[in-house]
Amino acid sequence: MQWAGLIAPNAAVLDVAAGRGRHSRFFAERGYKVTALDRDTSRLAPHPGIETVQADLEDGSPWPLADRTFAAVVVTNYLHRPLFPTLLDALGPGGVLLYETYMEGNERFGEPSRPAFLLKDGELLDLARGRLSVTAYEARMISEPKMAMVQRIAARKL
Repeated sequence: MQWAGLIAPNAAVLDVAAGRGRHSRFFAERGYKVTALDRDTSRLAPHPGIETVQADLEDGSPWPLADRTFAAVVVTNYLHRPLFPTLLDALGPGGVLLYETYMEGNERFGEPSRPAFLLKDGELLDLARGRLSVTAYEARMISEPKMAMVQRIAARKL
């Protein structure tokens, strides 16, 4: 919510691994054209401003939105490193990446705890380097909705 203002009004937003659609609804209710992408779209309640796309992002299938770009790509609580280049390619000129997920150190608080699901220190900054202009970045412990170690970035495509 804090960085939503970076995205042009009424623009196209991609919510990757949308889950129950919390972020999809947030943007759709503010007039954005939202595409919610998830392996299981049954958890997404129908909403007139949200297009749902069902796809398994980890099974080796082609990217289902290869012909489209977005003013923003939003990813929360999901990490599949092979998707990083695809997510950056999905950003249109000046597009905004809003990414937040768990990082190393989270194993102290429970799941996820496997290294494959935890960002390394500064990994989102490394992803942005040379490709995105970073507006905000955090690597910290949070207490809500539960204790966790997370990284967050808000960055604009160069």
